[in-house]
Amino acid sequence: MSTTAPTDDIQAIDAVVNLWTEEALSHRPDWRDGFFKGKIGVDETTAAGITLDEMLRRMDAAAIEKAFLVATKAGPLGPPACYHLPYSLVADAVRRHPDRFYGLAGIDPTQGMKGVRELQAAVEDLGFIGAHSYPHWFEIPPDGPQYYPFYAKCVELDIPIQLQVGQSLVYAPDYPRRSVGRPFTFDAVACHFPELRLIGIHLGIPWIDEMIAMAWKHPNVFIGTDAHSPKYWPPQFIQYVNTYGREKVIFGTDFPVLDFERTRSEIETLNLRPEAKRMLLRDNVRRIYKLD
Repeated sequence: MSTTAPTDDIQAIDAVVNLWTEEALSHRPDWRDGFFKGKIGVDETTAAGITLDEMLRRMDAAAIEKAFLVATKAGPLGPPACYHLPYSLVADAVRRHPDRFYGLAGIDPTQGMKGVRELQAAVEDLGFIGAHSYPHWFEIPPDGPQYYPFYAKCVELDIPIQLQVGQSLVYAPDYPRRSVGRPFTFDAVACHFPELRLIGIHLGIPWIDEMIAMAWKHPNVFIGTDAHSPKYWPPQFIQYVNTYGREKVIFGTDFPVLDFERTRSEIETLNLRPEAKRMLLRDNVRRIYKLD
């Protein structure tokens, strides 16, 4: 793999990373290989699972200082295509490497107050710093009422929440999910919860202009750049990152969807202004998540 090394001393913070140890993979359904190896193109070695030490080695090679590990909840429990990664697995990784990893608590909006209480415990007892959800897996859009108790709890706990926007990427066999994450669904949420720090991950593609519009309109809406290779970012988004949107974007890979080193390399080819690149890779996420 040909890469372009970072031309600066910026140590990036990756805001969207999947825990990919063998133990974590044991909680994922069998369809994962068809998706990650077949559709995404993840190499055989990575797809089989990597240790935390190997993940840190790859992060170091890409000048990525820290990563947010997602305790994913993909769909309601019951259907065989769905799964919930235990919070304890992510919490254990964070305990082992507290200077490198942070935890994000996956949200299942169908769990109601049980899920809200689990989110609170993840933050207060396990030290998680944010929430995360995939609306497509539940076919509940971000402005669906099932999410509102979780938004209120995020405000109370003073933590951001990430939600996938754009089209649904996964087509699990016998469990196809409609794309319900149009970025415009953030509009009502941002109005109803002006204190909520709301991050639309996966860029919002193919509705990138709609995602930019939401982040421009609302002070509390931000854009995560994970899951889509920088070399394929639409020109208007690169312009946004480089100019008036430089305070509204955060770096991510959704590893292993994107390789750490390749993603950093592709960002180098975008010729971003030094200030804009530093804000994308590091400064914005520190501010939004109050890491200081």
